[in-house]
Amino acid sequence: MQQSFYSEKEILADALTAEKTATTLYNTFSNECVHDNVRNAILDCLEKEHKIQNQVFNMMHDRGYYPTPSAEMQKVDEAKQKFGQCMQSF
Repeated sequence: MQQSFYSEKEILADALTAEKTATTLYNTFSNECVHDNVRNAILDCLEKEHKIQNQVFNMMHDRGYYPTPSAEMQKVDEAKQKFGQCMQSF
């Protein structure tokens, strides 16, 4: 009988995919809640799942499994301006 082992990269990629799926579902559930208590409980779960997702992402990034290119400072400033204006409209 041949054993197959998953690499660390495959395990972390699977965990990241699971977290992305969980956050998507919790977000959908929170949008569809009628009762505030249930909605707040789901939002609490969503926040926790986002934290876990961020931890898994950082582990992958730190190990070079999920490289991200550096952004140009001009593009960062443009994004801040764009989304900053969005938040001011509330």
